[in-house]
Parts: sequence; C-alpha cells; structure tokens
Amino acid sequence: MKGWRRKGAKVVAGFEQQEAAVIRGLVSQLDDMLRARSDEAPQDELAELTGIRTGPSESPNDPVLSRLLPDFHKLDPDNPSKEDLDSAAALRSLHEPEVLEAKVGVAAVVLGSLPPDGGDVKLTLEQADAWLSAINDVRLALGTALDVTEDMPDELPEDDPRAPHLGVYHWLTWVQETLVQALAE
Repeated sequence: MKGWRRKGAKVVAGFEQQEAAVIRGLVSQLDDMLRARSDEAPQDELAELTGIRTGPSESPNDPVLSRLLPDFHKLDPDNPSKEDLDSAAALRSLHEPEVLEAKVGVAAVVLGSLPPDGGDVKLTLEQADAWLSAINDVRLALGTALDVTEDMPDELPEDDPRAPHLGVYHWLTWVQETLVQALAE
C-alpha cells in the first residue's frame, strides 16, 4: 500500500492481497466479537413494542470488548456507591446497543469496500470516516490484546510472541494516519 490519496470527493488507495487479508481478517474478528456482545442483550417485550432497545447492564469481561465499550459513567474505584453503580448500569443498558450498531456498521463498510484479493479502494468521504472508525477500533482491540503502552519500544525482541503483531499494529497506525492526511487535504 502506498497510502491514501485524495482525488476530488473520493479517497483512494491500493491494497496488496496480503494487506487486504490482514485488514479483512481483523475487522471480521472484531465484527464477530461485537455481534456476540449484541446477542447478549436481554430480550425485552417492551423494547420490541416500543423499538427502544436495551443492552447488557454490566461491562464486558473481555478486556478487548471492555476497551471498545467503556463505561459511560466513571466510577470511583475505591468507593463506588450503589447510586453510581445503578447509574452506570442504566447508561450502559440504554446506549450500548447504539454503540454496537455503529461499530458493526463501520466494519460492514470496510468489508464491503475492500476487495478480498486486494486492489483499488475508492471511498466517498462518508465511507472514509467509517474506515477511520473501524481501523481505530481494530487498533484499540489489537493494542489492548498486545498490552501496548506509551513507553513500549517500536520493536520487540524476536522471541516475544507479540513481536509480529506489533508490526501489524504499527502498520494499521500508518494506514489510519495516511487516511486522516488524505481527508485533511
């Protein structure tokens, strides 16, 4: 990939087959995780009648999902009150379905616009925004799984099992950065 370029009202890039496979694989895995979380939502007859969906009231146990779906209400970790816990649960239950829907939606844009065998990708500005969101979600997920921190070196020793994945993380950072630059032109 040479990086994203702006051509009028479109943003374009070309992906090699392996690059497309990496992005499609990571976005698909994330999509599966988000859909599984969505399936955990309680079935509510009132929600079916009113159209107001509710989601789980508790944070995900998985650290990756927890990073992608953070609490909507910051709790005092040393002394969470029952009122704060109830508020956090209610906010999560009300808003998580919309967040999940948005994240699944941007994943669908990437999967729908990136050819499985690689090739040229031409995006509208709206699709480019969806790509930014999806790539950001993948980077957050991968960064959480790899325990990426600000003081982590750019390269890890070869015997570190995270080393090859850190390279993918850095590449995704570059893909995202070139897309932001193309959109800013």
